[in-house]
Amino acid sequence: MPKFFIQTFGCRCNQADSAAIREGLYRHSMSECGDASDADFIIVNTCTVTHRSDQQVRQAIRGLHRKNRSARIIVAGCYAERDPDALAALEGVDMVFGNAAREQLPVILNKRGRPDLPLIIQPPLDALSECPVHSMAQTGGKTRPLVKLQDGCDARCSYCIVPKVRGPGRSARAQDILLEIRALVDKGFQEIVLTGVHLGTYGRKKKGHIHLVDLLRRIVEIPGLGRIRLSSIEPMFFERSIVRLAAKSKVFAHHFHIPLQSGSDRILRRMRRPYKASRFRELVRFIHDEIPDAGIGTDVLAGFPGETEYDFLETLDLIKALPLAYLHVFPFSPREGTEACSMPDRVPAETLKKRQNILLELSRDKSLAFRSHFIGRTLPAITLSGEEERNFSTVLTGNYIHAIVPAHTVPPNRLVEVRIEEVKPDKTIARISRKVP
Repeated sequence: MPKFFIQTFGCRCNQADSAAIREGLYRHSMSECGDASDADFIIVNTCTVTHRSDQQVRQAIRGLHRKNRSARIIVAGCYAERDPDALAALEGVDMVFGNAAREQLPVILNKRGRPDLPLIIQPPLDALSECPVHSMAQTGGKTRPLVKLQDGCDARCSYCIVPKVRGPGRSARAQDILLEIRALVDKGFQEIVLTGVHLGTYGRKKKGHIHLVDLLRRIVEIPGLGRIRLSSIEPMFFERSIVRLAAKSKVFAHHFHIPLQSGSDRILRRMRRPYKASRFRELVRFIHDEIPDAGIGTDVLAGFPGETEYDFLETLDLIKALPLAYLHVFPFSPREGTEACSMPDRVPAETLKKRQNILLELSRDKSLAFRSHFIGRTLPAITLSGEEERNFSTVLTGNYIHAIVPAHTVPPNRLVEVRIEEVKPDKTIARISRKVP
């Protein structure tokens, strides 16, 4: 039986795509191995959001080829869509699959021998009209399966390459999503994460298609469902009815990730982000009022072209004033094929690095303050891993606090209640107070 190894870069959508590839390979009588050195096929599912992510992919491919020179290396994902020729030129690469060809990957691997020259398979993205729902049961060892509701993006943020490598926005059929979630529940998964490239646009392009909040109302009624968690939703498509549903539903994780990017309206306009900082502020405060224990995170982009010190201070002031639990901080990275790549007024590298570090320090402060608020309190959580040999377990609370439970080992995928005992800058320590039946 041929063996495969998958290495995934990038976002949760990529992780869901890797799970779909994994499921397809299993169906074609292949088995997964835990080390690339044992594999007949090595699949690298790539990200291309920044130059750094491209560099990491290339380094990984070279390292994997050195580790196993007899394996066939197959590259898929967003970098494969953006620049297939560059990847095909790397030593050891056998095939390159664009994002619209992902469905064909298991079939082609099962039927084709090794090509004389690297094979590039890249159907047009604009031919895609629907987001298929694949079985997510083969999670690659992860506790929480990802169900992708939506793919592609029709926004045109001036810095973002994603619409060009993911194609137009498209949604999965509600009945397919509900069937998959029921199947995952039947298999015993306790937490399911709902993801998409532009999740808030779910169902909005097709007349008569239900929207995200309507789908969520159906999902929370599924018998036996332990917990659902949402991945990132853009502020312009975050409906307040989602928050109200989460507040009254016992199965909804109190965790929301809402990208800000900048607290300056001037910079938001240059980014082509169709909202103002005031909308973000009002949304975060509404969530906090409705669900006071909610963990709310955001993305911030430092050093966008033309960002002045005043613009940056506006961002800092907004973040400081809001009850955020953490920040994901990214330095601006010019991406060929985007409008921002050719924008003048680049922020000097030294200034960009300084601003990034200030935001990272603010994120650490926010995280410490948020976690400290729950010392002595009991929170719902899921066990992520059992570290029997090291005598501790790791849990993730509903509001997105990762915590260590010392001297207590519980298998992964168990819903529990934990009491937050101690909070340090780099870790949270908890105690399991109850296992949920």
